[in-house]
Amino acid sequence: MENDLLINWEKKALEHEKLYKNFLKKVDKNKALKQLPEFHDEAFEKVDCLKCANCCKNYSPRFKTPDIKRISKVVGMKEGVFIDTYLNIDDEGDYVLKTKPCSFLQADNTCSIYEDRPSDCRRYPYTDEDVFLKRPSITLKNTSFCPAAYYVIEKLMEVEK
Repeated sequence: MENDLLINWEKKALEHEKLYKNFLKKVDKNKALKQLPEFHDEAFEKVDCLKCANCCKNYSPRFKTPDIKRISKVVGMKEGVFIDTYLNIDDEGDYVLKTKPCSFLQADNTCSIYEDRPSDCRRYPYTDEDVFLKRPSITLKNTSFCPAAYYVIEKLMEVEK
């Protein structure tokens, strides 16, 4: 199964959405948390983010105050101008990008602010963090467009069988 796991992953992720939802409700979080680093590393040995960039095309990270301060300095803008140019406030009161794909995504799927990217981008898709298990709505969303998140949840379910 391992070599075939990522073949047609988007279709399989859609088909398995209910399975994932039920799995995340009942999974032994402590046991799964111990397995996340191994599956995370495996996933990123197989997934080349630069070939995908679905996260940058479909998702906006939260821009926290330290992110805004750091990035606005890097792009040579005052914080207020940076916010007005690139960000909106979402329903949860967080700063998020105005546009999709990400304004900093380049044609070759690299990030023009990679070294200074928001902490959400650094952590995405949370496959080596407790967020992956404790925030099922985020994980379900991520499995639909991130092959690494799909891979990790499939591996966790395989171990639980």
